[in-house]
Amino acid sequence: MTLLPKDNGIKIIQNEKSQGNPLFPVFLKLNELHTVLVGAGNVGLEKLTAILHNSPDARVTVIALAILPEIHLLAAEYKGVKIVQKSFEDTDLDKADVVIAATNDSELNNFIRQSAHDRKLLINVADKPELCDFYLGSIVQKGDLKIAISTNGKSPTIAKRLKEVLNESLPNELDITLQQMNALRNSLNGDFTYKVKKLNEVTSVLVEPKQPVKKNFIWLIWSAIILSIAIAIAALWLKQPNFKVYVESINPIF
Repeated sequence: MTLLPKDNGIKIIQNEKSQGNPLFPVFLKLNELHTVLVGAGNVGLEKLTAILHNSPDARVTVIALAILPEIHLLAAEYKGVKIVQKSFEDTDLDKADVVIAATNDSELNNFIRQSAHDRKLLINVADKPELCDFYLGSIVQKGDLKIAISTNGKSPTIAKRLKEVLNESLPNELDITLQQMNALRNSLNGDFTYKVKKLNEVTSVLVEPKQPVKKNFIWLIWSAIILSIAIAIAALWLKQPNFKVYVESINPIF
């Protein structure tokens, strides 16, 4: 085995208790994995729709006795979806990579979970965060840009609202910028460090702080106001004798 050269710049991470959400975000290539979805009711439909929306080429086997017509429609539209209308057996997971339990039978869900763990497979159990090895987060997508939102299973509603906010806030043109940056990266010559440096220079405008309003500009405004007042007073002094008499009669003490 070839050892990598030692990097003295690498810092050892101390074992500190993590704060907040401890989940590690991962993006899976479901087109290269086999997902087994047990359950084909409303919850199963929701899970399958989420999978296919994010990974249209995902390979999914749906296992259930009762199957909604909408799931049959998805299977007809997406060639990677296979429907097996039967009761679940633990051997159904023999060739699985990822498992999702979406039945309305808690005992069956527990059996599916145990069968998955016996094979060291990760499983998501619908509406049971404490039984899940992973969660299906809310997703915001703008072309190749994809952002996953997790509340650590605490509030799917908050995740949904954040998704709506980000969908409205992030422009669709963001993907054009992403494609342009990719083209720029591919056009650069040199090693990895050089490419990173150049890309940082190009994108630095996105994070540079705004220049504060200069004090000279503020003084310029006040000077203009004072000058305007002085011109008005001079005009009244020269053209309005009554104003001149009024000013001369003002008590100096005042």
